[in-house]
Amino acid sequence: MKNRFIQCVCSLLVVLILGSCSGDTGKAADEGTIEFTATVVDQANPMAGLAPSKMIIKFKNNKSCAEMSAGMGLFSTSFISDPEKKTLTQLVKLLNKKLSLVLDAAAIEKENAAYKFDLTPLKEVKMIAGYKCQSAHVKMHDDFETEFDIFYTNELKIDNPNFANPFHMIDGVLMEYQMKKFGLEMKFTAKTVKKEDIDDSVFELPAEYKPISAEEMNTLFEQLQ
Repeated sequence: MKNRFIQCVCSLLVVLILGSCSGDTGKAADEGTIEFTATVVDQANPMAGLAPSKMIIKFKNNKSCAEMSAGMGLFSTSFISDPEKKTLTQLVKLLNKKLSLVLDAAAIEKENAAYKFDLTPLKEVKMIAGYKCQSAHVKMHDDFETEFDIFYTNELKIDNPNFANPFHMIDGVLMEYQMKKFGLEMKFTAKTVKKEDIDDSVFELPAEYKPISAEEMNTLFEQLQ
């Protein structure tokens, strides 16, 4: 009887521990953060030294804010996605400059249209940061015919998570993918997902950021190369 009691207690502890681990991954979370590792695909790119090594995405009420920084905090950029307003806001902090660019639905669609590729669903399924992810193969229509696989999950409560990026046809949160922006291609892989309270101000445009045009933003990044 004593041994059976000990076995029951041990079994209960295992269930409690596993349950708490699942909770820490943010299962079915509708508010929290996702931390990604970030790596430059082409290390010979002139901007490789300025590239961040990680990305943090904060999400709440279907809004998201992707934050990256590099150079000991001298450079940082954020992308705020708002599916309801259909806007994508980019914030850039470079030394003492604070700049912002707001794209509306038409501008987002135009930018995504330039990112041409073929998407083929795959059967491979794998766990990333504690979440079951489906997969698809991407073949870019570029000079190098770049190919890579992406992985996404339906286990996070974020509606229309990709409306502002080229993978808008994917109904799931991207957990491993590649993206090219301002001539720099990077690979992002989710590392952890945490449930936590996110302040609404994260998704607002700070007053101290100077608005600039898309052309001015492109010029800024061209000068960094």
